[in-house]
Amino acid sequence: MFQNCLICTDFKDGLYRLVDFVPSLVKNGLKRIIFLHSISVWEDERIAKVDQEKIAQAKERLAPALDNVPDGIEVKIEVLSGTVKDCVLQLIETYDIDVVFTGMPVRNALETKIFGSHTLDLAPATTTPLMVIRPQLISTYTYEELSLRTKHFWRYLLVPYNDGDSAQYLLERIKQMAQNQPDGCFEECLLLWVIDGGRSQELSNYHLQQAQDKLNQVQQELETLNLKVTTEIRQGDPLEEILDTAIYYDISAIATACQYRSNFLAWTAPSLANDILSNSWFPVLFFSPEK
Repeated sequence: MFQNCLICTDFKDGLYRLVDFVPSLVKNGLKRIIFLHSISVWEDERIAKVDQEKIAQAKERLAPALDNVPDGIEVKIEVLSGTVKDCVLQLIETYDIDVVFTGMPVRNALETKIFGSHTLDLAPATTTPLMVIRPQLISTYTYEELSLRTKHFWRYLLVPYNDGDSAQYLLERIKQMAQNQPDGCFEECLLLWVIDGGRSQELSNYHLQQAQDKLNQVQQELETLNLKVTTEIRQGDPLEEILDTAIYYDISAIATACQYRSNFLAWTAPSLANDILSNSWFPVLFFSPEK
C-alpha cells in the first residue's frame, strides 16, 4: 500500500486545498506527505535567477499542512525552482515516493496538444503511480465533502480488465496494493470487461463466456487478499462503458495502466489508458510499467 505521498500543486489545480486535510489523508495509510510547488527560473541579463519572493509566498500558502500533524506522520513542504517534471522526479528519489498526486483538467486531444499537460509529461518519465485529480471537481467540493473524499481515495477501485498485457500488469499492481493494507484503505474492487459491441451474437456469446471464466479466476486471486470483488461484463465502446460503470457504482477511483513505449501518450496513437486519463471525471490511479 502507498505510504510516501507527493502532492504537486500549481495553486490553480485545487490540490493546494489538501494542506487542510492531512489528518484525513493519513486515513489512506500514508505515513509521509510531501507538498510540492515548482517555480520556473527567470532570465535577466542572460542569467537564470530564482524568484525568492515567489518561493516565500508559496511556502506561506502551503504552511497550514504543518499544523495538526498526527503523531508518527511526516509532513514536509518543498518549493523548488525548475520544471514540474524535474522537480517531481527529484523528490520521488529523495523521499522514496510511491504515489504522486497531480491535477489534470478534462480536455479533448486538440486542447491537450495546444495547452500541454504536466501529468502527461510526467507519466512516461516515472514508474511511480500517479493519482490524477480533476481540478474542476476538487476546487468545488465543500470542506465537509473534501474531508470525506480525502479519507477514501482507494477504498473502492474500478479496474478495467481484458487479459491483455496492460491489464495483467495492472492486476499485479492491484495485488501489491492489497497486500499488507491498513484496515479500510483498500477494501473493494470492480473488475470490468468490455467486449466490442460490433460482434455477431454467436461470437459475442463465446467471448462473453470466455471473459467471465477469466474474470472468475482473477476474482478468486484477489479475494485471497481479503478484497471484496465484483465482476461485470459490458458490450460496447470501452471508454463509454467504463465511464458509465463508474457512475453507476459507488467507486472511489478508476485504476488503469499502460504498457510503456517512448510515445505511448502521443495523441497520434492514443491508448485506452490515455483516453481514461483525458476524459474521466473520476480520480484516476495510473500505473506506468518499467521501461
